[in-house]
Amino acid sequence: MTSLSHSTFSVKKRGGFTVMSCRLNMEQADSVLTELRKAYRVYAPTLFPKQGRYSDTDIVRYAEIEHVNEIEFERKSDFPAKEVLSPIQRTTFYFTEEEYHENLHEQLPVLVFGRACDISAQKIQARIYDGNGDFTDPYYKAIHDKAKFVLMECDGGWDSCFCVSMNTNKTDDYVMAVRKDGDTLSVQIKDEAFAPYFNEAEPCDYKPSFVEKNELTVQVPVIPDKQVLTKLKNHPMWREFDKRCISCGSCTVACSTCTCFTTRDVVYTENENAGERRRVADSCQIAGFDQMAGQREIRSRAGDRMRYKVLHKFHDYDARFHEGSMCVGCGRCIDRCPEFISIAATLEKMNKALEEIQSSQETEAAK
Repeated sequence: MTSLSHSTFSVKKRGGFTVMSCRLNMEQADSVLTELRKAYRVYAPTLFPKQGRYSDTDIVRYAEIEHVNEIEFERKSDFPAKEVLSPIQRTTFYFTEEEYHENLHEQLPVLVFGRACDISAQKIQARIYDGNGDFTDPYYKAIHDKAKFVLMECDGGWDSCFCVSMNTNKTDDYVMAVRKDGDTLSVQIKDEAFAPYFNEAEPCDYKPSFVEKNELTVQVPVIPDKQVLTKLKNHPMWREFDKRCISCGSCTVACSTCTCFTTRDVVYTENENAGERRRVADSCQIAGFDQMAGQREIRSRAGDRMRYKVLHKFHDYDARFHEGSMCVGCGRCIDRCPEFISIAATLEKMNKALEEIQSSQETEAAK
């Protein structure tokens, strides 16, 4: 194949670099991936047949890939891209009787394939782990600083998605974009560092498209002041979840932005004074998560835990960072809930509760 100069792919200039677009067949795409894997660990949504939670069902989750045909382009992943940057378990340090050694070394940078909502979610996670500059989490930073994203197109989204309502249907934070068309891949390269991998690819005019409309829409509740917030916290709508929610934590594990974790020490059998401390994903929705000394729980009822999660995502995060909601509208919590609790329906109930509270305030003020 004749080598093509970068100018052949010209679409537009970005900071002095000419954005490239090209088309590859699967054999060419695998060759590019092989070269990329020499410099990056590459992760993408991958189909695991017959490993779903129900009999004879599949599951799609993130995994390190070796071949392009391992990437699941058609189905939404059941679990988010955060599995790569903040995994379920991560060793934070190793210890012996006399010293400890932090586990901050990452062997290779990571290249993560993700939808627009997944990429947007990482901005939120980074903000949380950074603490608005108060404290930067070194373990998340060790991976995040070496992570780059490849945008995967969404073909209209899925019935549980509401990314348009959350303004996360579009992103510009990616080094490459990709669309699968039958047995070919269309690729847009935005980062000059990746241009040499595609020197021999066929040029094309590919430009990624984004979801413009979802089947599902939501209206984010607006809480005007602390007085209304207090009344909303005490509203009877939350008592519904005392019976419906089983406190399994599935929604938070599947959430693109939830960051709760606990720590666990693993002591080696060969030496009881040596071992490792692990950060393990946890959930505010599980009973006992907020248990304190004396076995006291702040939120002992499922409805209280649900209230905490929802208000945290749709009020508290924005109140602290002033960047909108913590939810990206991926809809995975809806898909994974065994009790069919919908966050979209919950927001609708919150809006009705707020209307009721404010109407009552207006009536009291008029007396």
